[in-house]
Amino acid sequence: MKTEFSLAQLANPDIAEADKILRACVHCGFCTATCPTYVLLGDELDSPRGRIYLIKEMLEKDKPPTQEVVKHIDRCLSCLACMTTCPSGVNYMHLVDQARVKIEKDYTRPLTERMLRAVLAWVLPRPGLFRASMILARLGRPLAALLPADSKAAAGSPTLLRRIKAMLALAPGRLPAAGPAGGSVFPAQGPRRGRVALLQGCAQQVLAPRINQAAINLLTRHGIEVVLVKDEQCCGALTHHLGHDGDALARARANITVWLDEAERGGLDAILVTTSGCGTVIKDYGFMLREDRDFANPAAKVSALAKDITEYVSGLELQPAQPHDDLVIAYHSACSLQHGQKITQAPKELLSKNGFVVKDVPESHLCCGSAGTYNILQPDIAVRLRDRKVANIATVEPDMIAAGNIGCMVQIAGGTSVPVVHTIELLDWATGGPRPGLN
Repeated sequence: MKTEFSLAQLANPDIAEADKILRACVHCGFCTATCPTYVLLGDELDSPRGRIYLIKEMLEKDKPPTQEVVKHIDRCLSCLACMTTCPSGVNYMHLVDQARVKIEKDYTRPLTERMLRAVLAWVLPRPGLFRASMILARLGRPLAALLPADSKAAAGSPTLLRRIKAMLALAPGRLPAAGPAGGSVFPAQGPRRGRVALLQGCAQQVLAPRINQAAINLLTRHGIEVVLVKDEQCCGALTHHLGHDGDALARARANITVWLDEAERGGLDAILVTTSGCGTVIKDYGFMLREDRDFANPAAKVSALAKDITEYVSGLELQPAQPHDDLVIAYHSACSLQHGQKITQAPKELLSKNGFVVKDVPESHLCCGSAGTYNILQPDIAVRLRDRKVANIATVEPDMIAAGNIGCMVQIAGGTSVPVVHTIELLDWATGGPRPGLN
């Protein structure tokens, strides 16, 4: 694709990167076939190719984004299926991230939308506030049925009431007790074979602390010491995808500092992540801070240490599997895992080797509609994608559904009665841990 940036614009490292990405695009359109919003809406501007044209024009002209541009960029899930499909290696992720930052900086949203996004950016990365908000949302759930449907959502942005209704619908019926605090260390059982930090997460430690507990159980059982690093923050993924670049980078720097301090004190073989959406961003710290003189090298070190839990566990010799009646598991491949991190086979192979009957889900490349805060900000599209995903899962008639991302788990569970569990919970059970609880 031909670009027309000025030399002055290209002096900006972000614009120079955008120019490189745009020039790699050859207009082939392969990405449209795997883009969830294009599949649903059939609008070229709701495809990666269409958004690339919009972003190109917005960046080249360096003018405030229009309402039309914002609408189509907001509808992007950042599922990154287009990057898996693209034969030219176009890094759409870095391009759309840059577009979101520009929109946040140069576009004035309606007041109610600004307020909602500010609340999400403030509450979600803070587990204490998020827990309190979930308690309030649980009390308000009976009111969700009284809120009106949004018949005009397809033509523009959903209304505030529609988004509030979506938030209430996502709130769990009950909250589990909090998990262990940062600073906790879980010693290896028997001879120590390794030492890892385990990302504590934000929403996950409130909604499902059992996931990290299963990871701790499995790892320590197999000789791995696990540390929950004190003063660790949200990884920055949530605010990063909202275009709040300053907040996301500040959190990245804070985490890099405490993780590398921990590595220097006690040694770390890896920083393990059980939420693949977080893992994709942490593995991108090196790029995000590439121009930071003080943090570029430390960020690259942290990105190299970051591993999805299934990546790391694949390198362990797990204990013999326990019998569990040949349960059929529908494996949902989270977009951030299969497209963002290119991890496709390891989770399924681990489950199969440990006694489960693993079934692929039709249209597994299509997003379930969770995508961080997407199921709140674009609830109607999100529900359509969820229902499509659940219908595809139903065709394999599973006993359980396994996934590697808490957002996907909550999203899918909202549309099915089949228990949705994390891959690591099944692996913990298979190697001597408790049976995963039902949703």
